[in-house]
Amino acid sequence: MPSFTTRPDIRGTFGVVTSTHWIASAVGMAILEKGGNAFDAAVATGLTLQIVEPHLNGPAGDLPIVFHSVKTGNGVVAAQGVAPAAATIDHYRAQGLELIPGSGLLSTVVPGAFDGWMLMLRDQGTMTIREVMEPAIGYARDGHPVLPRVADTIAGLAEYFAAEWPSSAEVWTPGGKAPAPHALFRNPDLARTNERLVDVAEAAGDDREAQIDAARAEWAEGFVADAIFDYLKDTEVHDVSERRNRAVLAPEDMAGWRAEIETPLSYEYHDWTVHKTGPWGQGPVLLQSLAILKHVDLASMDPFGPDFVHTVIEAMKLSYADREAYYGDPKHGDVPMEHLLSDAYNAGRARLIGSEASLDQRPGRVPGFEQLADACIARATRDFGVSDVGAQEPTMAHLTDRKGDTVHLDVIDRWGNCVAATPSGGWLQSNPVIPGLGFPLNSRAQMFWLEEGLPTSLAPGRRPRTTLTPTLAEHRDGRRLVFGTPGGDQQDQWQLAWFLRFVHHGLGLQEGMDAPLFHSMHFQSSFFPRATQPGEMMIEPGVGEACIASLRARGHRVTVAEPWTVGRLTAALRNPDGTLTAAATPRLMQAYAIGR
Repeated sequence: MPSFTTRPDIRGTFGVVTSTHWIASAVGMAILEKGGNAFDAAVATGLTLQIVEPHLNGPAGDLPIVFHSVKTGNGVVAAQGVAPAAATIDHYRAQGLELIPGSGLLSTVVPGAFDGWMLMLRDQGTMTIREVMEPAIGYARDGHPVLPRVADTIAGLAEYFAAEWPSSAEVWTPGGKAPAPHALFRNPDLARTNERLVDVAEAAGDDREAQIDAARAEWAEGFVADAIFDYLKDTEVHDVSERRNRAVLAPEDMAGWRAEIETPLSYEYHDWTVHKTGPWGQGPVLLQSLAILKHVDLASMDPFGPDFVHTVIEAMKLSYADREAYYGDPKHGDVPMEHLLSDAYNAGRARLIGSEASLDQRPGRVPGFEQLADACIARATRDFGVSDVGAQEPTMAHLTDRKGDTVHLDVIDRWGNCVAATPSGGWLQSNPVIPGLGFPLNSRAQMFWLEEGLPTSLAPGRRPRTTLTPTLAEHRDGRRLVFGTPGGDQQDQWQLAWFLRFVHHGLGLQEGMDAPLFHSMHFQSSFFPRATQPGEMMIEPGVGEACIASLRARGHRVTVAEPWTVGRLTAALRNPDGTLTAAATPRLMQAYAIGR
């Protein structure tokens, strides 16, 4: 396959910013130009993404960040909110539910994104809260050209909003009409919310850190929390259960939670050390896939050929089966990650990759945890677990074909600080807008199971096992790489294929993003209605008809995607000499890398 790119690798020495929206990337670069570091730029970029991609993330959503700081080393910002104290399995079962709905108030956990951004700004940034929030405030107040996908999403839900979620109708369909594609769209309520948070921060005095802490407290216990719970106390919301349900989130849940800094989970692979979140996210599934593929000679394979695609797909089926069996919040139960990443275990997993596509769910048998493997297999074969819905985050899928998803950003500054962040949740499809605040709550609780004894069983104070999974990788020679993508269960699949081609076949950052991508839908979806599609995979047609035919001959149930529709990767690289490179996918014509 000839090498080509749709756009150049962005190269420089001063700084690079890449994200899933060009406006957000430009905002981040402007912060670097003003003297801010990568953390300042990442916060400003992330807050702007809440404005320009509201169908993919929001202030009350979820946020994992993996970073390298020249001051403190590597870390993870764990800004995934927890299940409320009243969120018990008995409570949900009493509502007649077998699954937590994919939208509405029962699916809400403690909002995490805002506090996570503020924690990183305080501990690693250099700028004030006003400096990093001003761009987002401006775009919310003065307007931005609304993406066609945002306009289409709103149009598809306009009647539903008017009938069931009137506070959303006021924000997303001003004057009773959905915005036209590229029309100037404003969210004055969200602008005022952010302005008020800045005002509260500055009233705390001149100390930068004290200002940020004041804004965090105001979010969790002040006017933001007051508005949320004034709304929730008397509200029942229609959701995908086709009923109206009340929230279980309470003021004490928000007041008692704050984002934290954690140590990354790491794995060494061909001179690279790859850093991910812990098993409260799906990040370790990429590490497990690498641990399996370490026992395979991928370098000898055509990176666009059927042997490579088959082998990687089969490895992912095995690692994702283990995700479903064993991953969960390690603060609430043992997760056998040391065993799951061990050489002996993964040598055995690699031997399971045969010449034919597997159609079975095959979690490994970890000593002392065998019951979890059995439960995983049983869940995957239930009636609600088999479906022909495509790979998606299908919040509100019963009302519109517009799917919720996620955003991503990567930043590296001239000093060598690196940030990879994958904000999500709090989509405009997830819940009604909180009146006066301009944003909805999240729907992340849908990733819990309503049965006892699992790492992902619903339990008060437990984090849902999310799909959000930014990546930091460090080479023995001093190179440092940050990358990621939106895409729910597909995030680590697309990252894996891109990273393997980068490591084993020398594809450049942009070249790898422009190459045809693929993923499996074989395992249990993380999103309502929790479907499995045994043996199903999707691939872009650019691999060629011969590759696709060979995959089908091996037993894969192949769906050929429309060209340029799989994956939304971005990445940034720092070399030992300080030179920088960045890239962004051309798919959807939104993502952009900027740098100099």
